[in-house]
Amino acid sequence: MPMMQLHELHAPIFTDREALRRYCIGQRAAGARVVFTNGVFDLLHVGHLDSLRRARAEGDILVVGVNTDASVHRLKGPGRPILPCDQRMRLLAALEYVNAVTCFDEETPARVIEDVDPAVLVKGGHYTIEQIVGHEFVLGRGGRVLSLPLLPGRSSTDIIGRIVERFGP
Repeated sequence: MPMMQLHELHAPIFTDREALRRYCIGQRAAGARVVFTNGVFDLLHVGHLDSLRRARAEGDILVVGVNTDASVHRLKGPGRPILPCDQRMRLLAALEYVNAVTCFDEETPARVIEDVDPAVLVKGGHYTIEQIVGHEFVLGRGGRVLSLPLLPGRSSTDIIGRIVERFGP
């Protein structure tokens, strides 16, 4: 099997929000059930793969929102992200579970969620349904909101902690 080239991505990357909105409208018009999830996805790991696989199983099309570098820095503090947004989006777009990738610079993904208008909104289990940004919008439109359990010890923060512990600050 030939090695995937960097330009060969499974999913489109949308930096234009209107193009993303039109893509999702087209998918829904074709009968697809659109699922949305979001996150930093810094240091892609098996916990991410598990969450994305389970999110994708909830519908036909999985759209992933990625925090921009500035957004990650505001959320996680100095030193993050480790990988820049364009690389994080390209890694996600190469995954078979992912059908579209976008980024957002806002404090929350609320506007992206409204643009995508998903039938299912999914986040990791460290959030209750009421804490998931966009839950009111999705539920109000007859959709579902899920908080999926995380794999223990499989987070970017855990991995960074192990690296610092093993190799120093």
